Amino acid sequence: MNLSRKDFLRGAAITGLGATAVIGTPAIAQGRRELKMASAWVKNFPGFGTAAERLARRITAMTDGRLSVKVFAAGELVPPFEVFDAVSTGTADLYHGVEFWWQGKSKAFNFFTTTPFGLTPTEMKSWVYYGGGQELWDELAANYNVKSFLVGNPGVQMGGWFRKEINSLDDFRGITMRMGGFGGEVIRRVGATPASIPGTEVYQALQSGAIDATEWVGPWNDMAKGFHQIAKFYYYPGWHEPSSNVSAGFNRDVWNDLSAADRAIITAACRAENDEMQAEFHANNSSALGTLASQHGVQLRPYSDDVLLALGQTTQKVVAEAAAEDPFTKQVHDSYMAFHAQARRVTETSEQPFARAREMVFRSA
Repeated sequence: MNLSRKDFLRGAAITGLGATAVIGTPAIAQGRRELKMASAWVKNFPGFGTAAERLARRITAMTDGRLSVKVFAAGELVPPFEVFDAVSTGTADLYHGVEFWWQGKSKAFNFFTTTPFGLTPTEMKSWVYYGGGQELWDELAANYNVKSFLVGNPGVQMGGWFRKEINSLDDFRGITMRMGGFGGEVIRRVGATPASIPGTEVYQALQSGAIDATEWVGPWNDMAKGFHQIAKFYYYPGWHEPSSNVSAGFNRDVWNDLSAADRAIITAACRAENDEMQAEFHANNSSALGTLASQHGVQLRPYSDDVLLALGQTTQKVVAEAAAEDPFTKQVHDSYMAFHAQARRVTETSEQPFARAREMVFRSA
């Protein structure tokens, strides 16, 4: 059958009108949905705020616009520490934050961000993807109507900014330091006062003297915050956060309402973002660390072995006590620690010896 262009267009128009009559909405709007993301970060803050925006763009692009994600920065929809509850109750569709902020609900959430002297970023990803971590996380988050994913990691953190040197455990006594999660409880037990402060308020707290020291992330983010303008002693390693996982949590009703294809796409988008954030931080930390030391007079200091050993021994007690609080936290703890033991064997016979050998070669060159 031969149709003229005029006949074809007339037929298409009739078909479109018929569809409109039946469905009642314009065809261009069919199957499209906007999701509200409650971010815990200041808009465009390097590394974290920008990662939230990038995840939103990634999901939108990968679903060809069927899903668009609108990002609300910290305080625009809810305060940073309230993003989880906003998603749980349906005020927002997904959040971008870190799980140990919800430890008041269950200490088990800590294990899905970090534990002191715990899994490294690669080890953590392996536990979640292949060691049963995601299944336990799903079970935990379902109690709050949430489905969560790993969406980023800034790598092993730095140990913190101090106004004075930390030469022994005694130097922690009497100071107030911004530190959350299990790490906060560890420093409390060695004589410091931990403070839980949103990222938006940390600089002001350090500047005003409300806190004497702070941990944040690493050189790139820390330089952007300007901590070097106030405190000059910068310690490493970040014993308290060897793997500071960032997560995206979806309202479970929203998640279940998505098609299987869109759920698979979002899962892939989250995994891609998890890898990209870690690479981005490593690249930027490399240049920022040199700048802090050479241009800003920052004094890089390693924690002494005695200090690290004492903090590690206290950590073991804190984590074991948390595991004893309820059967599910113990189940998560046992899974995490069993994987921890396996992963250490590989790390200690591959990555650590290689790093030492490489350092030896290049220092002698």
